[in-house]
Amino acid sequence: MTPFRDLRDYVAIPRMTAVRLSPDGSWLAAAVQTVDADGRKFVSSIWRIDVSPAGSGSPPVRLTRSTEGESDPVFLPDGSLLFVSRRPGPDSGPGVGAEPASGAEPAAGKAALWLLPAAGGEASRVAAPPGGVVAVAAASDARSAVFTSPALPGTGGAAGDAARRQARKDAGVTAILHDAGPVRYWDHDLGPDCLRLQEISIPGPGTENAAGGHARPAVEYRDLTPEPGRALDDSHFELAPDGSLAVTGWAVTDDRAALTQEVAVIAVATGERRTLLSAPGHDFFDPRISPDGALVACLRAAHDSYEMPGDVTLVVAALDGLAGGRASDGHRDLLAGLDRRPVEAAWAPDSASVYFTADDHGRRPVFRVDLATAQITRLTMDDAAYGSLCPAPGGRWIYALRAAVDGPPAPVRLDATTPGSDPVRLAGPAELPGTLTPAELPGTLTPAELPGTLTPAELPGTLTEVQAVAGDGATIRGWLVLPEGASADSPAPLLLWVHGGPVMSWNSWSWRWNPWLMAGRGYAVLLPDPALSTGYGHDFIARGHGRWGEAPFTDVMAITDAVVARPDVDAARTAMMGGSFGGYMANWIAGHTDRFSAIVSHAGLWALDQMFATTDLPSFWRRHFGDPLTQPARYRENSPNLHVASISTPMLVIHGDKDYRVPVGEALRLWADLAGRAKDAKFLYFPDENHWILTPGHVIVWYETVLAFLAQHVLGEPWRRPELL
Repeated sequence: MTPFRDLRDYVAIPRMTAVRLSPDGSWLAAAVQTVDADGRKFVSSIWRIDVSPAGSGSPPVRLTRSTEGESDPVFLPDGSLLFVSRRPGPDSGPGVGAEPASGAEPAAGKAALWLLPAAGGEASRVAAPPGGVVAVAAASDARSAVFTSPALPGTGGAAGDAARRQARKDAGVTAILHDAGPVRYWDHDLGPDCLRLQEISIPGPGTENAAGGHARPAVEYRDLTPEPGRALDDSHFELAPDGSLAVTGWAVTDDRAALTQEVAVIAVATGERRTLLSAPGHDFFDPRISPDGALVACLRAAHDSYEMPGDVTLVVAALDGLAGGRASDGHRDLLAGLDRRPVEAAWAPDSASVYFTADDHGRRPVFRVDLATAQITRLTMDDAAYGSLCPAPGGRWIYALRAAVDGPPAPVRLDATTPGSDPVRLAGPAELPGTLTPAELPGTLTPAELPGTLTPAELPGTLTEVQAVAGDGATIRGWLVLPEGASADSPAPLLLWVHGGPVMSWNSWSWRWNPWLMAGRGYAVLLPDPALSTGYGHDFIARGHGRWGEAPFTDVMAITDAVVARPDVDAARTAMMGGSFGGYMANWIAGHTDRFSAIVSHAGLWALDQMFATTDLPSFWRRHFGDPLTQPARYRENSPNLHVASISTPMLVIHGDKDYRVPVGEALRLWADLAGRAKDAKFLYFPDENHWILTPGHVIVWYETVLAFLAQHVLGEPWRRPELL
């Protein structure tokens, strides 16, 4: 049996999203996402995976359990664990411990910062600002941490922020006044509050009191960035090992509302801020401080221009800001000559090299770059995508999450001293758990088997690599998922599935866009990497830059031609689908060919000049496509809506109202254009979902609708309306 043939079984599969390694390298804190008890949302919990020689083979332990879930585990030097949760605060009374002195209750639905002692036991709340806690980072050699928390402008401290929030609520005011920058981001409004960076010193373990609980002193936190505006939105930050300096991304908005990302250093004692990394036409982001506290590594991305796409590399700079033999612009490019885009970076324990991942031909391997020699070594050679890199003390091992198109994320151990060695799987598969009971006390250590991850043997089909040659001679590759039983005697119907981005690749597992659900219904699924995809070099991306309707379109058609020529694929029964950029491609394909029996467009771009003015990041479009008033050519040449008269293929349009990246107006206009011309179409609308469909029930009806639509038009079955729709 496979859960890919039952949507409810599928959404119940536990999902590992991140791992963190303890300071002594003996265990991993893993964030695991599951469906809550009533089946209405996904919640996370934190598990312990013992990786020490003494604990080899021991079952994982669930560390946290609450109805609201826990996320973002971060270690303090003694092995105690900070995490973020919306769980209720502790009751007052003996044995519970003092509330944070500067922390009022967070507003409804907001998260607080919690601490789980290294020795186990019950977690205690250490910071509860009125606006909640968003993310946290800790020093490696001191019991100090920094966290981001939203606060209203002009307020100081928790009491002032809480009073202002209450005054707005009492007056019935939800209005937001903007004077610069974006007003929305992905799925939420920006403001009226802004993220601030807060510093907190966390006392050591308290003494046991007479009631058997643990008393601890009240904890104060301190604002390091009193009026940052929108500078800290979506920024990664870290603390120096001794806790004296914080390094953070810092967004700057120019007079044309365009964002540039810099890296700032903040002295924790004084709050004094200085710019460490900044250069015209470039963004610096995801800063990582070396274990010796001397250097900062981060990603640097050149801005797209009208003529060419920007590129991404990995740079290093001295934390003290001194040149010290580095390049005159204050940083050094570690990957000069490497035609791949780094995705994630992590320092080696000796601070002499940096590990990083980068997309490469449908994979995402782990690499190492030596600072002294600039030598780059590829460490992994398998068909996988790695993330959540955790180099271990001593330098031999790297712990990480390994995923692939045919395997969900699972923790593994890599040998950093032997390039190309096989990864060692740490948490083996386990039976799917039953309903999780959230009634236990928050933070109680609960021994249990880690909810299992699926092995490829349980998938309803096989994965193979395919390629074709485009008209300009470029090689186009992709993955082909073949259902069980596909053969020349029983060819499978084909579903072409174009990825989003567009600057990304089909190289990893996706819970949201999962081809194995389609294979479980008998479809072959083609996952191509056309022009604009990562992993094939800068020139491959440039082939589609500003010309989305040209090379990306002809590339997917070329590789589709190659796949339908296979004897195990039925060329007479084909469909196409995609989301985001893949939705754009669905809309473009609909107006340029009638070869498909059905097309599904999720969150797709339709009228590009309209999209420019309503998306959350218009600065991207201005750089990439120009201003539609003064440079309208690319908008006209690449806008699918101008070809609506040519559409003859039945279309299923899907969109969430809270999608601010591709606003719902794109789908509304597409729907109106199709309906007004009597086209064969349906519109699946989610009033409270965003660019992604995230709640379990909506995931189920999304797939039920897509599968019913494909079955009608590709398989010739009667239309079956999903029961809950």
